[in-house]
Order: sequence, then C-alpha cells, then structure tokens
Amino acid sequence: MSSFDSTGSSHAPGDGGDNTGPGDRSAPDRRSPDAIVVGAGLAGLVAAHELTQAGKRVLILDQENRANLGGQAFWSLGGLFLIDSPEQRRLRIHDSLELAKDDWATSAGFDRDEDHWPRKWAEAYLEFAAGEKRRYLRDLGLRLTPIVGWAERGGSGAGDHGNSVPRFHLTWGTGPEVVRVFRQPVETAEAAGLVEFAFRHRVDELITEDGTVVGVRGRTLAPSHTARGVESNRDELADFELRAPAVIVTTGGIGHNFELMKKYWPVDRLGEFPDTMLAGVPAHVDGRMLQIAEDAGASLINRDRIWAYTEGIENWNPIWPGHGIRIIPGPSSMWFDAEGNRFPAPNYPGFDTNRTMRTILETGHDYSWFVLNESIIRKEFALSGSEQNPDLTEKDIRITLDRVRSSDAPGPIEAFKKYGSDFVVAETTEELVAGMNERSRGPVIDHDHLVEQIRQRDRQTEHAFSKDAQVQAIHNARSYLGDKIVRAVKPHKILDPAHGPLIAVRLSLLSRKTLGGLETNLDGQVLAGPGAGEEGGREAERTPIPGLYAAGEVTGFGGGGMHGYNALEGTFLGGCIFSGLRAGRAAAEQAGRAVTSLRPESGSARGEAAHS
Repeated sequence: MSSFDSTGSSHAPGDGGDNTGPGDRSAPDRRSPDAIVVGAGLAGLVAAHELTQAGKRVLILDQENRANLGGQAFWSLGGLFLIDSPEQRRLRIHDSLELAKDDWATSAGFDRDEDHWPRKWAEAYLEFAAGEKRRYLRDLGLRLTPIVGWAERGGSGAGDHGNSVPRFHLTWGTGPEVVRVFRQPVETAEAAGLVEFAFRHRVDELITEDGTVVGVRGRTLAPSHTARGVESNRDELADFELRAPAVIVTTGGIGHNFELMKKYWPVDRLGEFPDTMLAGVPAHVDGRMLQIAEDAGASLINRDRIWAYTEGIENWNPIWPGHGIRIIPGPSSMWFDAEGNRFPAPNYPGFDTNRTMRTILETGHDYSWFVLNESIIRKEFALSGSEQNPDLTEKDIRITLDRVRSSDAPGPIEAFKKYGSDFVVAETTEELVAGMNERSRGPVIDHDHLVEQIRQRDRQTEHAFSKDAQVQAIHNARSYLGDKIVRAVKPHKILDPAHGPLIAVRLSLLSRKTLGGLETNLDGQVLAGPGAGEEGGREAERTPIPGLYAAGEVTGFGGGGMHGYNALEGTFLGGCIFSGLRAGRAAAEQAGRAVTSLRPESGSARGEAAHS
C-alpha cells in the first residue's frame, strides 16, 4: 500500500522495483508528502535526511533505478574540503578561515552582477567547512584518512588560483561511504513510512499555480535492471502528477550532455571545444531539469562556468558510454603537448586545471602527454573513482598499508598499464616515442627534441638546487610530510634505467562538473528570472519562487555558482551536502506552515507501469 496519494504507477514502497512509487489511490491513508525531492543523488539524500529529521514526509523521484541511489557521489574518491581540521593540525598544516577565504576569492574570480548569491554561498560554505561540516559528518559515522591531500596547488602567485595548503580530506570508504551515511538514515525513514522512493519517474514539468510551484508532472519509464552507472532505456509508460508544498530539485549537472557543454563552453577563456572528450559521469547526467526549471520561471546563471579535467584516460573496462577516468597525479611527471613540447610553468600535474586546459587547447589539439617512469607511477599516480581504489573503498586497512609500503604500482594502475589504450611502456626512448606516435591523433613527435627536453630537466636533479620550476615544486611538495610519505617521489633522473621502464600516457579532456546553474538564496529557494514577472534589476532584488528549492550541482553547488571560475577540489561533495542541508531545513520549515492537497491529473494513465 502506498503511503502517499497521487496518480501514476503503483508499487509497494521500498521493495526495490524499478517503478517503485506512489499510486495506490484505494489506500485509506491518503496523506500528502511534505516535500518532493527530484533526484536521488547525494544532495537529494541530504535534503531528504534533513526533512525526515524534522518529522516531514518525503517523496523522492528519480529517472534511474534503485541501483543508482546516491548518483555521481558513489563514483567519487570521497574528497572533502575542510579548514583547520584536526587532520591538518596533526600534519603541522597551519590553515585558517582567513587564508581559505583569500584562496577562494582569488580562485573564484567573481566579477559579475549575478555573482551576488554565489558570493554569499561561498562565504557561508567556508564557514561551514571551518566549523559544522566535520562534526556533522562525524556524527553520521563518516571517518577520514589521516593524510590530507594537496589539490589545485596553483603555482602562479600568491594572488592567483590555488590552495595555499593541503585541504583535500579523503573519506575512509571513498564515495560509497559518503553516500552510505545519508542513505541509511533515509532508508530507515523509508521503513518508518516517512520516505517513499519513486524510481523510473522522469519529471518533465514543474506545476505552477498563481506563481507558486505546487508539484511535478512527468512520465514513468519502463523498468530497467541495469547495474549502477549503466545506461538505461527511455521507454515511456504512463503520465504522473504529484503535488506537495515544496519541490526540491537535485538533479545534477550537464556532464554527459556534450551538446549543452559545447553550447555554453567558454571559448574566450578556455579555447575551442575539443573534438574528443571523455565522459567522467554516467549517461543520465543530462541537465534536463535546468531547462525545465527555467521554463517555470527560474533564474539560470553562469552557464559558461564548466569544470572539466585535463588528465583523462579511456577506461579499458567502461561502465557508461565514453567512460573516462581521471589520473590524480603527483608533481613529478613531465607534461608535453601533442607535438612533444614541454608545457611552461605553472602547467604541472595537479596545479591549475583551467590554466592547463587553456594551454592545451591553444595548441590546436585536444590531448597531451605525461612522460614519467616506473618509480613515479608507483608513488604518484592515483585514479579518481571509488571503483579504482578498492582498498580505501572497502575500508581494508591492511591492503591500504600494503599499497603505501609496496614497491609496485597499485593493481588498478597496473591494469591500465597492461590494458589501457593510452599507456606506452618502453625500455628505450626510441620505443617510447614510437608508441606515442602510434597513439597520435595528428602530430608526429620528434624523438630527439623530446629526449633533449627530458635530459635538460634531469640535469636539474643532480644537486640540491634547481632553476627548473617543476623540480623546485617537487622539493616544495616533499617539505610536506603527507606528500613525502605517499605522493611525491624523491627527485631523480627520468631517463635513469634504475627507475625504469619509461612510461608515456596520452591524456584527453574529461567532462565532470557544472559550476553554474539555478540561482538560489541561502535557504536554497530558487529565484525568479527576469522574465518571471520582474523587470530584471540587481540579483539581490530577485524574489524566490514559492515552493521551489534546489541543491547540489544543479545550482552550481550553491547559489548558481559558488565556485566562480575555478574549484579548489574537495568542494563538490561538500557543496552537495551543504546545499542539500540548507534546502532540506528550509523546506521543512515551509512544510510546517503550508499544506497542499494532491490532486490527480485528469485523464492520466494509471497502473500501466510494469513491475520488475
């Protein structure tokens, strides 16, 4: 028997069917949900958790099946941006809220009138990261590894983009653990009747009456038995209409919609959109709800702020179409363009994503090369993704310690060396360059030119001093205990046979995050666009659309783009958590003030959805 009255497919709640959802209108208990959450990713789970903590009833819709609960967060490495944490202090990292604010401001580069709410979200998020965030997650059972990572190091100057200190805190259990600490209490609330999931329910419209969003309309999709991340069918079955006092949109970004990415790609800042781009997210990350919300009068801002990576490799064992994996590199690999020219400072691994993106695309090619050796890959290569880090994901301390102490590269790295189409492993420079040219998407690399650049760099490792900025950066990295232990190998000659074999890795661009989106105030209320009964004017004067909230990547992780032009990393999961928390709490307060009855849509199909 369904807890919540509606129209559409009928299925017993919580039994795991692909079309689980409301619809049993014969049920004597015809209560309305207090809120509808559209999207069962991390932000949606956080919002639902906050609502149920306040005793509110929640209906969660998602176009995918239950296997995809938690969305993209499940596939993540589980990095969390924290400020002045106990983990930092134990490693003698001196961080502060003031320093983090400076880093964020110089990285974000807010320069538009529409950055009013993104600025406020950034300020609020930094306060959260320096205060409640760690305690909030720890109370839910989340734990962190002891080593703090140093992502997006910058390297251009004190007043430019980058983290001044390490702030990337890795979850013990990676992305699945971040999902678990919210999924479990939400599923407990589901068992208690406070939550109902409606999977394979695709929302096509926000219902607006007298300027207020009062529900959603859409179509149920045919059952899908696909595993997590695998592309599912889009076969339509029946109409549905669902109503509640609050609708919270948490449907993610546009990372697998290359048509939209190309439309809004900032050519003036980053260069021409690449001919080849790997997909860092599953096929269902399509950005559909952005246009649907805009059609309902929502303000949509900063669409040209997109976060893609430069270190993508083809997944030799793909889960979704075009599946790419990001290498998270230490500082020692040499970085060359497609023609074999070394990139200038500060285009070093892990330093400044957008600067290097622009540098790559300015060459007229859409890929580049790492050149390194076995000693570097053993210590400095990590792969982004929970499935690529089984020791951390499975919380196996013995295997994790063995990986740190091992003289071999981790198993997933070895698999890419053996099966990956982007990897060249060679005993000689001639073999190395020949393998690079076999994988070229155009230019031919000159052997002697490439090798001479490597030799010039190698000479700078013969003494304690160096004029090579990258070698200096390696020394700087190793002054931090965490990098010295697990991330930065001692400077040595790449061409030294004792550190061989030689390795080259072809790097493609990789889609990932959307840094603009629905404009929201600090309660997660979606603001009306200038075409929704307003004359335009300053962003601060925009009014909220009653009944409509949003959280997560669909809001650029808060406000319509709290990261600005650049991300400091570890801020995406945290942005989902913080924005989901704010929207969930605000919607719970609204639900205490408003009651809206569910009204069936006349003529809509009922009971037509097949069950798995």
